[in-house]
Amino acid sequence: MNVRQSGIGMTSRRTRLRMVERLRAQGIRDEAVLAVMGEVPRHIFVDEALASRAYEDIALPLGFGQTISSPRTVARMTELARAGGTLDKVLEIGTGCGYQTAILGKLAKQVYSMERIAALVRKVRRRLREAGVSNVHLRHGDGHAGMPEVAPFDAIVMTAAAARAPDALLGQLQVGGRMILPMTSGNEQHLYLIERTGKGCVERRMDPVVFVPLLPGVG
Repeated sequence: MNVRQSGIGMTSRRTRLRMVERLRAQGIRDEAVLAVMGEVPRHIFVDEALASRAYEDIALPLGFGQTISSPRTVARMTELARAGGTLDKVLEIGTGCGYQTAILGKLAKQVYSMERIAALVRKVRRRLREAGVSNVHLRHGDGHAGMPEVAPFDAIVMTAAAARAPDALLGQLQVGGRMILPMTSGNEQHLYLIERTGKGCVERRMDPVVFVPLLPGVG
């Protein structure tokens, strides 16, 4: 592990372990998720000017109108996707800076991630290599469409908010699979857990959150 990965001071492993203890106190119970959160160097996924704030429980700007979600939100979405089990094939909609991608990559056999902004995709390729994550397949594209050619997925994690779950994505979720996404209703956003059963989809509202909107097209 190089110096940038291991970090010093506010980007050190000790700081990550303090973050893990805070996540545990905030109600994250999945020990596999907590272990990976302590392992992946979050500071390499943000601009160096913000590295000293990487382990605070806040969202940080990425440019292009995007943000990196707070550690608690990343841990919660991952915990809901895992549901205490194993992850085989995961689809992520909204790669962003790649931190959530890296966390999923450490816990799933294969991760397929889509991002509409080409400049972010280029940055993430480099950051994932630096973090030692090699099982992620990145694509520059409109997340509304998903990746039907490699479906079905046992989990879909969407990191941008919509008024409803896109039908194309629900159709790529295997029976027994789970989709985690923020949905907007009026002035409020909440995480939703959607589970696909043999008879259809069951939707549950979870935690209040704040995400950027899911936009069409590519940039």
